[in-house]
Amino acid sequence: MLIMGIDPGTAITGFGIIDNKGNNFKPVHYGCILTSSKIALAERLQLIYKDMIDLIDEFQPEACAIEQLFFNKNIKTALAVGHARGVIMLAAANKDIPVFEYTPLQVKQSIVGYGRAQKSQVQKMVQTFLALKQIPKPDDVADALAISICHAHSYKLTMQLRAKGETR
Repeated sequence: MLIMGIDPGTAITGFGIIDNKGNNFKPVHYGCILTSSKIALAERLQLIYKDMIDLIDEFQPEACAIEQLFFNKNIKTALAVGHARGVIMLAAANKDIPVFEYTPLQVKQSIVGYGRAQKSQVQKMVQTFLALKQIPKPDDVADALAISICHAHSYKLTMQLRAKGETR
């Protein structure tokens, strides 16, 4: 299954596309979409949307996993991230890619086994899962890859439960 993980932001949107077969994870492509704070928010969102469409068209992911917005003390930042999430989800929906959302706690639990893990622990596990020589930078890219791995784990569990008739 080809999974695109997204760590949304207006300045930096991290993305990570992995191929998951069984317990094997292979990095396909990862990086970030950067926008300048010197341009209007609407233009930044348009750039994020266009780049997301280009990535979806090029890699044809089967699922898009995105980090849920968590409570942020800085309301302005939270709103901007919410706008970015919206255009990313719209891009996926317009390409008929199902979107799945995960909290930072769920991602950490899935990757490290502990929901309060430190960022460095998550990054090291991403490096290990994907057999990377280095931890991806910036942090947003490692986070996006972690979100894609989290979805792979979650999706497998959901399918196992469905096979047993324990969920819809």
